[in-house]
Amino acid sequence: MTGSPVTAPVVTGWRARFDPRPAIARLRDSGIPILQIVVAATGAYAFAHNVLGHPAPLLAATVTVSSLGLVRDARPRRVLETVLGMLLGILVAEALLLVAGTGWWQLGLALALTLAVARILSSQAGFAIAAAIQSLIVMIIPATAPFLRLVDGIVGGVAALLVTALIPRNPLKSALREARSVFAAVDGTSATLVQALRRGDRLRAERGLEKARAFQPQLDEWRSTLESGRAIARISPFLRRQHYELQRQERIRESVELATRNLRVVARRVVYLCDDGVPRPVSADVLAEIARAAGFVADSLDDVAFEPAARAALVAVAGRLNPAELLPGASLGDQNLIAAMRPLVVDLLTATGMPAAEARHAVPRI
Repeated sequence: MTGSPVTAPVVTGWRARFDPRPAIARLRDSGIPILQIVVAATGAYAFAHNVLGHPAPLLAATVTVSSLGLVRDARPRRVLETVLGMLLGILVAEALLLVAGTGWWQLGLALALTLAVARILSSQAGFAIAAAIQSLIVMIIPATAPFLRLVDGIVGGVAALLVTALIPRNPLKSALREARSVFAAVDGTSATLVQALRRGDRLRAERGLEKARAFQPQLDEWRSTLESGRAIARISPFLRRQHYELQRQERIRESVELATRNLRVVARRVVYLCDDGVPRPVSADVLAEIARAAGFVADSLDDVAFEPAARAALVAVAGRLNPAELLPGASLGDQNLIAAMRPLVVDLLTATGMPAAEARHAVPRI
């Protein structure tokens, strides 16, 4: 007797589409920012209410929330600029209340003045918007005494700056994540170009060029994270140990950004050469060696001990980059491809800490 086959139930609807991992990752990454906002907002409110005796210090709390936010870039300068923008809006509105009182046209005038002054003082649109929002709050919600809310705003701004230094976000962890993303993109692009050279495949080469042209957003995120982290490390007593690693990673980032530009040049040459459909195993092997050495540079992000291994691997491939010797009798286009790999290797060598002049001398003169 045979039974009916048992099949697993089919999950449909939102349960099939919902993946909790991105949500959990967002929550994990936002843990410190949430803690900063909660501590700063409640601390500023408690100080203004219990110590200064302000009955409803709304702006003491809202200034902290708006200036800190949940964004990755929480460098002290950005926080301070946002605080100053909000204080500007409070000041303009408080002054106008004393002169003209409250009403619909006074609200419009306060908003116009705040936006105009903010745009004169700063090129950042967020600065003007932050000022305008606080100006609206002051004009709409009554206060018991003039300029009371300006004091609340100052209290909130000071609280935001204090938690930036005393409860710092971990910049090194975020920077490492961004760096790995960049190196993974470089590795994927290099692998695609290597396969295109091995097969003489123009379509694959074009795909590699598309990947090479898509690096910039990841590089920009890495740079922004490092700039924020270095700024916080300068003022936070808890992050001073990370300052050296952040500086070293910035040196790597600068060199890798130059290397990605040269990888785009290599990719364009690969596309041009693959148009004839002829495999080029020698050029493919050289590019594969460069990609493997770049992997050692990526490993050095976590452990500086990998830098000598990365440097040795790159020096070994750099010494072979003489187009005439590597491809004797080859076409000018083939030799130009090898020549385009030379600055790519030089940039990767500087990423290992080698001085630029020494890195240039590592490739043979042609």
